[in-house]
Amino acid sequence: MKKKNIKKEKIERRHKRIRSRVFGTAERPRLCVFRSNTNIYAQIIDDNAQKTLVAFSSDKADGKTSMERSIEVGKQIAKLAKIKSIDKVVFDRGGFLYTGKVKALADSAREGGLKF
Repeated sequence: MKKKNIKKEKIERRHKRIRSRVFGTAERPRLCVFRSNTNIYAQIIDDNAQKTLVAFSSDKADGKTSMERSIEVGKQIAKLAKIKSIDKVVFDRGGFLYTGKVKALADSAREGGLKF
């Protein structure tokens, strides 16, 4: 089996385990993170209504490095959430390890005013 397939399967397995515990409501929606090879995406989702409330991605963000863009995504998602009067969320790292870009996004979202 190729290494790529094993890595993707591990991410999917972790994601299923996380999603069995994490659920977004209208009072406390879910901040979902997806990381691809080139970009990082963040969405705030109400799972009861099955609606995406706020979304932002690194292809719209300013910054030279991918880490700078990840920090910018966290700040922007927090700013957009404040406009929609969302202050508490549940963090869903999407099966990705809580290091690097995912951690930078989460920390900058906390600095922007989101509580999780």
